[in-house]
Amino acid sequence: MIWRRLFGGGGSADAPRWIVIDTETSGLVVERDALLAIGGVAVTADGVVPGDSFEVVVRNEAGSSNENIVVHGIGRQAQAEGVPMSTALLAFAQWAGDAPAAAFHAPFDRGVLARAFRVAGVPLPDRAWLDLAPLASVLNPPDPKKPPPGLDDWLERYEIDCAGRHHAAGDALATAELLLHLRVEARREGANDFAGLVRLAKQQRWLAGSGAGGAA
Repeated sequence: MIWRRLFGGGGSADAPRWIVIDTETSGLVVERDALLAIGGVAVTADGVVPGDSFEVVVRNEAGSSNENIVVHGIGRQAQAEGVPMSTALLAFAQWAGDAPAAAFHAPFDRGVLARAFRVAGVPLPDRAWLDLAPLASVLNPPDPKKPPPGLDDWLERYEIDCAGRHHAAGDALATAELLLHLRVEARREGANDFAGLVRLAKQQRWLAGSGAGGAA
């Protein structure tokens, strides 16, 4: 599906709305590679709200490499027939509203989106961001002698199934499920809101920098 927006459904009307975001790109260099897709789903105090979700494939007429296509499955024809960048970003901004955002390795997704908004000349809405990678590590300190755990490691730990791994919508949904698990654990540390989770995630970066904990 090239473009899907779904609104409403589930969740308490007065529950704070957070969004979980995942992007697919033509590579891993924020300032060079193209944005190919955006996936997102809302989370409230009641849990994940599948009916409040967003998915778009962004037009990329140049197409990405064969190796890259193998990862995300967005072929050159699908990229060429995607939604124009400005249209996709305006639709995403409308869906996202002013909700705070969470992502796994959030600086990458945040950077990719910021560059895309800048290049397209579309105003970039300001919002708070939460990086689930350091949050997961501060709540479950990894072995410092091993490589930092990735998203697949945390999904396995919490037995979260991701049917569409490396697809923006599927990864966003799985990441939202991870957020729910981490949110429960964070409450035991006194982090009861979005700002509290952000502060807790920053603790992991401080520990890593001081040599007292694992890498993010």
